[in-house]
Amino acid sequence: MRHRAARYTILQLVFLGHYGAGLAAKKLTPYTSLGTLVVAVQWIDLLWPSALMLGIERVRVAPGDTVVTPLAFEYYPWTHSLAMVLVWAVVVSGAYAFFRRYPRGAWVVAGGILSHWVLDLITHRPDLPLWPPDGPRVGLGLWNSLPATLVVEFGLFFLGLYVYGRNTDATDGIGRIGLTAFAVVLPLLYLVSVFGPPPPSTEAVAIASQGQWLIVAWAMWIDRHRVAIRQWR
Repeated sequence: MRHRAARYTILQLVFLGHYGAGLAAKKLTPYTSLGTLVVAVQWIDLLWPSALMLGIERVRVAPGDTVVTPLAFEYYPWTHSLAMVLVWAVVVSGAYAFFRRYPRGAWVVAGGILSHWVLDLITHRPDLPLWPPDGPRVGLGLWNSLPATLVVEFGLFFLGLYVYGRNTDATDGIGRIGLTAFAVVLPLLYLVSVFGPPPPSTEAVAIASQGQWLIVAWAMWIDRHRVAIRQWR
């Protein structure tokens, strides 16, 4: 059962639009690692599993809650409220600026964190709080339409992939093959997440969601084998 849980739940959290935003952001900040940009656009989803494990936030497996995902996000103001996302953007981009001394990168990291909330606002039903602990909840509900969701998710991902590919060049075979694999595997994982069975439990969601860090490591590895060839003006 545990192996089945890990297989299902990590796939349930591969939302392509966020990764597309991270890929496209490389054009704006060529000296920032793609791994860092993926951390930025996924920051609140990377924090969320730990919040679940600690009992600070709650999710429920509820097939049919929306057409696209079987997860009902009951309570997650500390990671996903607009107010806390703004706080996280300031804290994380400030830390990046302090350690990296690259102001443009810091601004893009902040924008990446904020972009996650904007995309969630478009896709989620009204479950995103504006502030903790019990602020008003918002969401435009794109996930209630499977065709529209697929168009938006795949469109954003492949647009980001195109921008990243146009603005970087592989330094070796790993840079080429790694990016190609990224372009194939993530969409396949996403399709499995949409059309596959739901996760068996909320505990499995919390544990297996930590596997998102593997995608961060993969993005970092790809970027080490590619070099920026264009800079934003």
